[in-house]
Amino acid sequence: MGPGEGFWRLVTVGFALILIGVALIVFGGLLYALRGGKGEVGGVILIGPIPIVFGTSSDAVKVAVVGAIILMVLAVVLMYLLPSVLARRFVAG
Repeated sequence: MGPGEGFWRLVTVGFALILIGVALIVFGGLLYALRGGKGEVGGVILIGPIPIVFGTSSDAVKVAVVGAIILMVLAVVLMYLLPSVLARRFVAG
């Protein structure tokens, strides 16, 4: 494997996973709609530290806010944890 080849393999795998995820979401939504289900939508857009919350019902908004909080905590943990783990792996190796 040449230099940089591993990076492009990771980029390709990441892109494929994103496409598969989007296809599954679209397929699930279409399947749900074809069966006559009533869907609810909610989301959170973060612009800096300011959240913009939207949803079609209060339950959808609650789920979106809880999901956003979990993702923000995970992002902060990874920002502080990942550099030290990578430094130990590559400096010691």
